[in-house]
Amino acid sequence: MAKKVNQNDGVQRGLKDRHISMIAIGGCIGTGLFMTSGGAIHDAGGLGALLAFAIIGAMVFFLMTSLGEMATYLPVSGSFSTYATRFVDPSLGFALGWNYWFNWVITVAADVTIAAQVIQYWTPMSGIPAWSWSCLFLIIIFGLNALSVRVFGESEYWFALIKVVTVIIFIAIGLLTIVGIMGGEFVGFDTFTQGNGPILGDGFGGSILAILGVFLVAGFSFQGTELIGITAGESENPERAVPKAIKQVFWRILIFYILAIFVIGMLIPYDSPSLMGGGDDISTSPFTLVFQNAGLAFAASFMNAVILTSVLSAGNSGMYASTRMLYSMSKDKLAYPIFGKTNRSGVPYVSLLATAVVVVIIFVLQHLSGDAYEYIVAASGLTGFIAWVGIAVSHYRFRKAFDKQNYDKSKLKYKAKLFPFGPIFAGVLCVLVIIGQDVDFIQSGEFDLNRFVITYMGIPVFLAFFIYHKLRYKTKIVPLEQVDLRQNVKMDDK
Repeated sequence: MAKKVNQNDGVQRGLKDRHISMIAIGGCIGTGLFMTSGGAIHDAGGLGALLAFAIIGAMVFFLMTSLGEMATYLPVSGSFSTYATRFVDPSLGFALGWNYWFNWVITVAADVTIAAQVIQYWTPMSGIPAWSWSCLFLIIIFGLNALSVRVFGESEYWFALIKVVTVIIFIAIGLLTIVGIMGGEFVGFDTFTQGNGPILGDGFGGSILAILGVFLVAGFSFQGTELIGITAGESENPERAVPKAIKQVFWRILIFYILAIFVIGMLIPYDSPSLMGGGDDISTSPFTLVFQNAGLAFAASFMNAVILTSVLSAGNSGMYASTRMLYSMSKDKLAYPIFGKTNRSGVPYVSLLATAVVVVIIFVLQHLSGDAYEYIVAASGLTGFIAWVGIAVSHYRFRKAFDKQNYDKSKLKYKAKLFPFGPIFAGVLCVLVIIGQDVDFIQSGEFDLNRFVITYMGIPVFLAFFIYHKLRYKTKIVPLEQVDLRQNVKMDDK
């Protein structure tokens, strides 16, 4: 069957339902679960980490339902940048879009570097310079994005499938170990409820700080789930695929994160030295430790291969997300029109080339000047949380505009759960996590200017984009009665 072309823009609707579902899963599962979850359990205890991930998981679920409602009503590649432009303020859409593009560009550069380090774990591969591996991985990622959106979707489908199978095997082996069928040590419920988690630790204040620290880890682990909204613009049937993927988010969080954290907490003591590193060495991955305790000697090599897949998947998704965001901003007149050009396959090739060039520049800068790269990374550090706040605000305004203009809610093919509680809860919790980034300062009271700047640098960068656009174009918050709720109409078609 021939691909249907999106009449609003030049991209093609080549993503099938299974692609969207797996891309959503891929956004949930990554190195945050495989590596840094151990550090979270060490900091807050098994039960503390479990509660923290459950709370952040609920927040992410509400955010995805908010995004799903807007994405099924107005499926565009720009996702929340376009929604913020239409439903809130063009300056907010400009700042969200450019910050999100910048964040993913840096992520791609970081991922190809990390992938080179991961593959050198195997001795035969260590003889090849790391930069050579990075270049090879970047070429592969570029190629997967340059061919067609169907190729990208297929690659992400298999990348995500590997991660899903790994987590399922891990949970199965972990549960068998807990009940005594397989080997390994079962630490017991007493150890699981120890640590500095909520109602468990050294006083109420210590518990709150511990859980706030784990909120940060959990939040970064879940970042990428918003890719569902970006893929809606190239889905064959977004009204069916996006709600299906959104509805599965709850179960994915429950199965892949909550059960995994439970298994780790039950099998590895929270004060185990192996969990203290938090994820620099594959041997300290809680997944590796559980597999090894169960008697699987090849655990480290297996997990290294899975993590390599996860890193390449993140880089692949990052190249896609940044390219589509730049492309869509050009359509909303938030970037130069040339970035809106597409080829016969519906690939925004100018946006892809521009993104790849910037990735290479940042990659080179990373190797030439570590200090400069550290500040570049810091500038994008809060972008994911800021984007989530933007989603919550946009959805709240979107639904309020629906009421104000007396639109028929039957036009909504998918309705977000528990409105307005969902976006309000998610937005407030995101702001809390953003403010509490510097947990060390809150806990010790010792102010470190360099650490403070690096921690919160993403906020002034976002504000700089916002203020620049506001001053140049004198935009104002769009009144609810003037919010553009027309479907299949781009901003520049009005």
